[in-house]
Amino acid sequence: MKDYFGKNADDLKAKKLFLFDMDGTIYRENDLFDGVIALLAKIKREGGRYAFITNNPSKSVVDYIAKLNRLGIKDVDENNFFTSAQAAIMIFKAKFANDLIYAQGTRSFIKELKDSGLHITCSFDENIKAVLVAFDPELTGEKLRTTCEVLTKLDVPYYATNPDWVCPVDFGSIPDCGSMCVGIRYATGKTPVFIGKPEPTMIFELMKKFGYQKNEVVVIGDRLYTDIASGVNAGVDTVCVLSGEATLDDIKNATVNDTPTFVFNSVKDFLAN
Repeated sequence: MKDYFGKNADDLKAKKLFLFDMDGTIYRENDLFDGVIALLAKIKREGGRYAFITNNPSKSVVDYIAKLNRLGIKDVDENNFFTSAQAAIMIFKAKFANDLIYAQGTRSFIKELKDSGLHITCSFDENIKAVLVAFDPELTGEKLRTTCEVLTKLDVPYYATNPDWVCPVDFGSIPDCGSMCVGIRYATGKTPVFIGKPEPTMIFELMKKFGYQKNEVVVIGDRLYTDIASGVNAGVDTVCVLSGEATLDDIKNATVNDTPTFVFNSVKDFLAN
């Protein structure tokens, strides 16, 4: 079994838990990549388990299940996912369980936060104790104004779900949470603590949930500074696919903190091996 560069990738045959990024790895917006369904079936047939770890919090887990069902991936439930929204909920329940939290994000994201029991507002309030900003394709000028007002007037902890610069769409890319936070920083002087990948939280939680050790786990993604770096930070093997953001030049210039263990053109090539 060889990867893109001809490196022996036989170690992948012994993996039991496959953790896939979503945007740019298994689909681009609403187009599922070739080979995904066959690869997931192969993993299950050979006694493995797969789950999806995504920095994109714009959809709740329920919404992601519905999306994958529409794309043809039917055999998934809540146990197959861990998102930056879920990671944020874990942190905020530990730190701000009884506090009023200002959140900027999609309607689905806000509902998921509220359904978890957190006290959420999307308006300015003097009693706000923390701020959480998420990737928001429903972003409006009014939302940005309110976020900047809260951060300017109140000295409270400020978090963001993920540091991704762009989100892939059918025509290219759009600004993701990291880019949105740069604009907010220019307006307010405030920089958030980022929650999602490259932090290894999602990987560790799924390893604990399913009972796997590091040598049994592999992370598959298309971004070096989030997907691959999270795997490096967790101490597990990683696969970078060239179907999304990362290019061959990026990989050749990668640092020790975001160099993938293996590289494949796509999950279809991963399957072919």
